[in-house]
Amino acid sequence: MIGSHPQLPFSPVTRWLSTRPVRFSKSWMVSLWMIPCLVALVTISPGFSAWAIDRHDHEGDDEEFTREHDGPQICSNTAHATFNACGYDIKDNFWIAYGNCINNESQRDSRSCIREAKADLREARSLCRQQIRARLNICESVGEDPYVPHIDPSRFLSPEAAAAAPNSYFPLIPGLVRILKSGEETITVTVTDDTKEILGVHCTVIRDVVEENGEIIEDTFDWYAQDIFGNVWYFGEISKNFEDGELANLDGSWKGGVDDAQPGIIMKGKPEVGDIYRQEFALGEAEDMGEVISTTETAEIVPAANCAEGCVVTHDFLPIEPGHVEKKFYAPGIGNILVINLDTGEREELIQVIKP
Repeated sequence: MIGSHPQLPFSPVTRWLSTRPVRFSKSWMVSLWMIPCLVALVTISPGFSAWAIDRHDHEGDDEEFTREHDGPQICSNTAHATFNACGYDIKDNFWIAYGNCINNESQRDSRSCIREAKADLREARSLCRQQIRARLNICESVGEDPYVPHIDPSRFLSPEAAAAAPNSYFPLIPGLVRILKSGEETITVTVTDDTKEILGVHCTVIRDVVEENGEIIEDTFDWYAQDIFGNVWYFGEISKNFEDGELANLDGSWKGGVDDAQPGIIMKGKPEVGDIYRQEFALGEAEDMGEVISTTETAEIVPAANCAEGCVVTHDFLPIEPGHVEKKFYAPGIGNILVINLDTGEREELIQVIKP
């Protein structure tokens, strides 16, 4: 036969292999095909390797962030629920950052970006833990009952009545202007003639404008109302934050009755040392607290006022920024005249007051 070759003798091994040619060759073909694919998947795709590393580094954290708490401890359970939300939020932020990192032509830049994203994730996890500790400490101070104040509009003064009989330490008198200075920032607080109805209560609008070197960086409208006991309630705010002259965000904005946000008390009618109260309550957005530490301060002096007649002094703090505490001084007939940042010692002082 043309092209035929002489038959060669087979060894036992060769003879055995020749009886299974298809199965043997297919398995090795699959194996050889998979090796470069696996190498490419690990070395070319930083997404796969980073996913595996992150999964290993943070194994067990999901359990920490998804604990469920039942029972009568409403305040503590709310703190744990917010902790869970914090955990999911930071993971969302990490994976978005991570996705942007791997969408990069440079593998070196991609790896550097992923390392930075993971460092940010670790820092955010630490903040979540600090926040829940701060919230649980608040629960020990205010109790475990749910915070749902009963707002009865009939127990609140009209803006006109509140201006005629104001809380001395937080007067809602239209035309009252306070100008404060802190470093390069100037803060102008104006009690306006405007009103806003929230939860059936007619609130007085106060405008708070923060300028830095003559440029507005924050422009806020706050809504306050005074009840028949002299307490001044805080019903919310719309806060416009600017960067380079452009509106950047509305962070910190909230309104009583919207998305379960609740009003709080900014100044009590008869403050007493040891009073601890919620000034605002919008979970994860606005959770400021106040504690009265003195009602007889007389030593403090600022350029446009002093405490000669006795100032009410509070510590304002918030679990969203654990460890950040502001010491505030309120003079009778004027309101807030001084804020001291206890972290930095920075002072925000009243430099001018304009009375109507």
